[in-house]
Amino acid sequence: MKLIAPSILSADGGRLAGEIAAVEKAGADWIHVDVMDGHFVPNITMGPAVIKALRKTTRLPFDVHLMIQNPDDYIEAFADAGADYITVHVEAATHLHRTLGQIKKAGKKAGVSLNPSTPLGFLEEILPDLDLLLIMSVNPGFGGQQFIPGSLAKIKRAAGMLAGLPRKPLLEVDGGVNLQNIAAIAGAGADVLVAGAAVFGTRDYTQTIAALKAEANKS
Repeated sequence: MKLIAPSILSADGGRLAGEIAAVEKAGADWIHVDVMDGHFVPNITMGPAVIKALRKTTRLPFDVHLMIQNPDDYIEAFADAGADYITVHVEAATHLHRTLGQIKKAGKKAGVSLNPSTPLGFLEEILPDLDLLLIMSVNPGFGGQQFIPGSLAKIKRAAGMLAGLPRKPLLEVDGGVNLQNIAAIAGAGADVLVAGAAVFGTRDYTQTIAALKAEANKS
């Protein structure tokens, strides 16, 4: 069963608690939380204090995606705030093995993300340590972007790499996922589909999430 993780980057920022409650009721599996620092990516979003406040509003897993420089300095704070998965970028983590260990020491699932132009080969030595691999199918920083078509082949290669591991991490895709392409993305091997504007840009979250799940599980 494929999982749908609405990204609150595309939600109404003035009523995030209500938006999270609405997508939970509508059938979402996870809540995807994009953390941006204005340095690693050209945007600023939210920090641990906001996540801690939102944590009280739902029982759904918080999938916290750190698009920040020096992620090691903030792992403990995001873990304490209520993250379930903490994902860092290979491009931002100088000592990735140490960073993943820090996440696991905090009792959280550890993920690594790759920007569209970053080769999968950067993960070769770290794959057995992953709980989650996140493939970015847009250049990170803003919601509502178009899926980069070449990402599909990368997702397929990533799925092949993970399939050979004794303990297979989840494969997540973030960026431009919508009703028109989710079946192809899921068919390429994605387990978790992040959908921002595709969910929060619609009026009926229940109908939208049900349609996304139906398309994703055709594969």
